[in-house]
Amino acid sequence: MNPQHDSVTLAHSRTASSLPTPMTTLAETQAKMDRRAQAITLKPNDAYTIADRFEARVERSPDRPFLMYGGERFSYAEIDARANQIARVLKDRGLEAGDVCAMALENRPAFFYVWFGMAKLGVAAAFINTQINGEALAHALTTTRAKAAIVGQECLDNFLATNTLPEVPLWLLADGEREPLAEVPSRVDGSFDAALEKADSSPLPKEVRAGITAEIPALLIFTSGTTGLPKAAVYSHMRWLSSGDVMEETIHATSEDVFYCCLPLYHGAAATSVTSTALKAGAAIALRRKFSTREFWTDVERYGITVCQYIGEICRYLLNHDAEPNAHSLRCMMGAGLTPDIWQRWVARFGEMDIFEGWGATEANTNLINVDNRVGSCGRVPDWNKTNFRLIRYDVERDTHLRDENGFCIPCEEGEVGEGIGMILDQARFEGYTSTEATEQKVLRNVFQEGDAYWRSGDLLRYDADRYFYFVDRIGDTFRWKSENVSTQEVAAALDDFAGLELINVYGVQVPQHEGRAGMAAIVMQPGKEFDPEAFYALTEARVPRYAAPLFVRVSAAADMTTTFKLRKVDLQRQGYDPALCNDPLYVRDDRAGTYRPYTPELLEELGLPAFRG
Repeated sequence: MNPQHDSVTLAHSRTASSLPTPMTTLAETQAKMDRRAQAITLKPNDAYTIADRFEARVERSPDRPFLMYGGERFSYAEIDARANQIARVLKDRGLEAGDVCAMALENRPAFFYVWFGMAKLGVAAAFINTQINGEALAHALTTTRAKAAIVGQECLDNFLATNTLPEVPLWLLADGEREPLAEVPSRVDGSFDAALEKADSSPLPKEVRAGITAEIPALLIFTSGTTGLPKAAVYSHMRWLSSGDVMEETIHATSEDVFYCCLPLYHGAAATSVTSTALKAGAAIALRRKFSTREFWTDVERYGITVCQYIGEICRYLLNHDAEPNAHSLRCMMGAGLTPDIWQRWVARFGEMDIFEGWGATEANTNLINVDNRVGSCGRVPDWNKTNFRLIRYDVERDTHLRDENGFCIPCEEGEVGEGIGMILDQARFEGYTSTEATEQKVLRNVFQEGDAYWRSGDLLRYDADRYFYFVDRIGDTFRWKSENVSTQEVAAALDDFAGLELINVYGVQVPQHEGRAGMAAIVMQPGKEFDPEAFYALTEARVPRYAAPLFVRVSAAADMTTTFKLRKVDLQRQGYDPALCNDPLYVRDDRAGTYRPYTPELLEELGLPAFRG
């Protein structure tokens, strides 16, 4: 691959069969990995934060564009001025270094200046999922110990619909793309915008964040766990900044690059990989409120986008869309979830480019990244001595790690599927969650020797003879759909008071031509009660995000249970939504109709879903 990427527009006529299969030597890959490691220079006690990096970039290139949004352009200096106003308003309202402030905003420029304004004051930002309300929202504010919440107008209904919110101030931030509110609810402070407009845009002295070092939490980002409500993962300044240091070196980012941010900023990927790398390089970010298949290539052309972050589903959507770009500026992609088939189809159709497929997690203390364009791989480990990542044998049937005669875990050999783990070291900390209990649950001890400790990923992987790794699946009941980890227990708990319901069993099923697994629910109704598809749809809309709502429902006469009264899921997953494998009535979710409709082959075709193949 030409490091200058000047062949990006010349490869559109290539077929999948003519694509190169990159193969680098162990020494070449190790050299790349060493350069990435050398990019990390921060130490835990360094008095250097996200705010320091942003302010240094503003000083160096104030007039360079930082954000492109719709028809607007915002320079580094303009975002800095607005962030200074935020910092002053928050300070006037009593926030200080070390506090936590929640923020619920969709992808718009305000997200950045609110976030950076908090950083200037030394306040940690708790990013709130814009799709949640009710118990999940109340839990988010409680578990982060937020002193206040900045609520975008676009998210206000979520807060108003939640009766169990903790008593914290809610500061309303208007959304210029919506009609102004005729009346601000009494529960909400509507004076924030006026105070912001009046605030001085000059910077506060750095002394206001004195004592905030690189190891102090900068962000709290929610990530789905296997049980219970979502957990707030801790992201220190050091880890966020180091991410940018590493990725700048990995993808050879420069100030001439334009990064495309179309994934939600409250998620780790967009808020870390994209933003930290762009800021490190002094590059620009083209921001889209919500991903649009129709507008993707238009945005690439409009903004001159060179770097795009993806999830596998995005690439599949774009391949299934008729839009065919002309010569384009996209030189590389970085993300996760790209299957070999989609990968090859993507490059064959849209041209040769670097694809940096990775593996990790918001809370991870280790990661993998494919720096060689090896199709389907999420990374390579050429030398075990230069990484804290390990792969250990795992018994899926018994849900346990295999151990040797000495009681220690067993490393996987080539081709074996095992759990990815990361050794916890001073230079590879597991920063965990706001919950001590949740943090401890992710730590595996006495792995290879007495007293050692590793972070557990909950992911199954394997590697080949060339030490390229491949993601296999999630452990246990959690399944992955639309790049989100969905806990079956959480979904079942949210829906188990459905009127007339006797029992609900939620699990993930494979959908051909789709990444991950879709949710399916097997439900048993009480005697004399009938399943109401419209009411069930309404309950899912009120209780769970759409990505977590069951895509399929089967109404069973009795539950499949073990002799110890545990719900059995293996057979249900095998049968999936194939009417030939079960006699139960089947329903398919139709968001356009706002209901679950009885299964027919014609309905599947109408909804763009393939027939089940177990």
